[in-house]
Amino acid sequence: MPEPQTVDPEVSRAKFARELADYRALEETYRKRGQILLDATFPQVCVMFAVPKLRPSPILACVVVDFTDYDVQPLSVRFVDPFTREPVKAKDMPLPMLRRPPVPSGMPMEIYLQHLQQGQMPVNLLLQNHGPEEPPFLCLPRVREYHENPAHTGDSWFLHRRSGESSLAFILDTIWSHGINPIEHYQFVVQAQMPMIGVGVNFERVPE
Repeated sequence: MPEPQTVDPEVSRAKFARELADYRALEETYRKRGQILLDATFPQVCVMFAVPKLRPSPILACVVVDFTDYDVQPLSVRFVDPFTREPVKAKDMPLPMLRRPPVPSGMPMEIYLQHLQQGQMPVNLLLQNHGPEEPPFLCLPRVREYHENPAHTGDSWFLHRRSGESSLAFILDTIWSHGINPIEHYQFVVQAQMPMIGVGVNFERVPE
């Protein structure tokens, strides 16, 4: 169900037009890194993410960013099927979105990255969900789904509203930098005699 528009639609529409123009000014750069604008009609922008460094290049995510009530409300980010635009379930989401923990004091970077690659240190997941059958959401301040989560009632949107880190460009760059850019290769896994194809991550490229 669409979100209700409670502020003057022209305010949200003007912000939508400005941020879309900023995106289009860099659209060729975004496209080369696998970030493809599918369509943009107020109040929604739909962007697909692929991994151009891999061959064949997989499509790993598609998001609808909704400007309804922006910026009295933060932007909404929904992960959808790029072909049907239906919400994807958490169990069907192939994109890992990771955040590295701080480097422990005194630990050489080479050892730190080795521990991460071998799964010996926990990493933070930016994509969260309420169950495998539920849609994933971007657990990040300045995203509507984060601020609507009861666990974040103490972190009001209005504490971040003027930070400049609540724009379309910021959200899409976060998805790319934490999800797409770190991917280095395909990896093949045999599980219960069923071969599976996944993607491998270079933790040196995962932001903190």
